Amino acid sequence: MTSIEGLGRYVQNWAPEPVETSDTISLERVRELIATLDLDIAVGEGDPLPLVWHWIFFHEWPRSSELGLDGHPANGHFLPPIPNRRRMFAGATIENLVPLPIGAHVVRRSAIHSVTPKTGSSGEMLFVRVRNEFLVDGAVARIESQDIVYRSGDPDAAPAQPVGAESEPTTDAPWSDVRTLTPPTLFRYSALTANAHRIHYDQPYVTSVEKYPGLVVHGPLLATLMAHLVEAARGVDAVESFSFRLRRPVFAGTAVLTEGRPNDDSSSARLAVLTGTDVVHASAEAVLR
Repeated sequence: MTSIEGLGRYVQNWAPEPVETSDTISLERVRELIATLDLDIAVGEGDPLPLVWHWIFFHEWPRSSELGLDGHPANGHFLPPIPNRRRMFAGATIENLVPLPIGAHVVRRSAIHSVTPKTGSSGEMLFVRVRNEFLVDGAVARIESQDIVYRSGDPDAAPAQPVGAESEPTTDAPWSDVRTLTPPTLFRYSALTANAHRIHYDQPYVTSVEKYPGLVVHGPLLATLMAHLVEAARGVDAVESFSFRLRRPVFAGTAVLTEGRPNDDSSSARLAVLTGTDVVHASAEAVLR
């Protein structure tokens, strides 16, 4: 009998059952995210929900006593049972089958799609893919596959240092946006997404415990900026699918550039979040209708 080593031994019998939850796509909450990100868009009941904005719904809100030191839930249905667990959102793919209307009652079906232990130059990792289906009136409107990376143990001694903070990035891309993400913006986004991870709002914790040089911008927030850029150019209904990868952290107070470049026949577009001299922090591809 072959023994399972590394993080794989903790999850060889871990197979959580699928979960079904529901929420109403509140216009008020959508407008709160619009205000948080300083966007100049108008929405109303029945309008399609922007591509990744389902993240501000379907909240899981455990008791405060059930949170770990880092602010994440100490235990959870889809959290793998590995010791001293550390979590990182690596990326996702969203398929936009039909519009998800603002004001609609939506059912989300969630299940573990795959669990893959890996060992790389930075040590052992556990890749967990979670598949979410969003249904309106019994029909699937949107499908999301999230890739989450877990590690075990204390934070590395020297995480990625801030880059590009000394200059504002520039681009010749046809779609672009430059902004500086401030601590209040990160705090408000944490509240809207029910994210209590302390790296986004607790400066003493993030520098002394996690060893980062400053507050960390949410990876999903970077994805939201990329998705908004293509939707602002082509329309919310124009995006058939959107895949993104998070590559390195951005820190509060850094000027970030979000840029987009459609291909020659406008059937797709490539997007990125950059700082300084073309340092890429996140990248995405949108397939257009």
